[in-house]
Amino acid sequence: MEKILITGGTGLVGRKLTELLIAKNYEVVILSRNPQNKNEFKWDVSNNYIDENAFKNLTYIIHLAGAGIADKRWSNDRKKVIISSRVQTTNLLLEKVKQYKIKLKGFISASATGLYGAITSDKIFTEKDKPSHDFLSIVCEKWENAAFEFQQENIPVTILRTGIVLSKKGGALEKMRTPIVSPLGSGKQYIPWIHIDDLCEMYIYAIENNLEGIYNAVAPEHHTSKSFSKELANAIKRPFISLGVPSFLLKILFGEMAVILLEGSRVSIKKIEKKGFSFRFSNLIIALKTFS
Repeated sequence: MEKILITGGTGLVGRKLTELLIAKNYEVVILSRNPQNKNEFKWDVSNNYIDENAFKNLTYIIHLAGAGIADKRWSNDRKKVIISSRVQTTNLLLEKVKQYKIKLKGFISASATGLYGAITSDKIFTEKDKPSHDFLSIVCEKWENAAFEFQQENIPVTILRTGIVLSKKGGALEKMRTPIVSPLGSGKQYIPWIHIDDLCEMYIYAIENNLEGIYNAVAPEHHTSKSFSKELANAIKRPFISLGVPSFLLKILFGEMAVILLEGSRVSIKKIEKKGFSFRFSNLIIALKTFS
């Protein structure tokens, strides 16, 4: 039986992924700053500490931990936290794998479609496209570079570049359930999205099919802010207004962080589909019905 260590195991994706892995008879352990359960082990990044027991008989690490991109305004200090919470944790995991001489079968890390830049264009981005130069792109590039350091230990690395994760409780969808639903800004920006079940199954698929390299983790169906909002309004039976929330207002409210709401491009998932992965929720209407 494979033993999988998950960072960020108490987060939105981590909780669901843990549930699905256990249902498939995987052994799962979670790193936590304040362990509560028998499968949780303490880690303290500031003190370079991870409980050695978490690594006993370990075969895979799934690295999801990282400070929320949209939790707070992007001050200079906040930007440093966002980057360090991803890069330093990755570095610490590698340090401990080397220290305890763990022969992992794979290191699987989250990343984001933000690597392609917070821009709206006609281009459909693939895994071969280079990073942009804005803050989100820098975050993702540094995170991925840290993950690929595991290859120096002959450990296969898999990276899933994730879009907006749709879940019934928590996450972006909960914030979108406003009394009146409307697009943001011009409404023309794309929203790369994925149902949480599909995302978690993709992590499991990566393990069970020995995937290696970078894969986009978004649904096949493309939607703009306007079309997404319209489908959401229909699904939750709330009024839809096609006039978008003004860009200047979002910039006042969120500062530089507003860019994640106002810009977005399409992302290709052909690479993961060629590997045989099949989406359960490729259609937004069907996906939203599971949350209504």
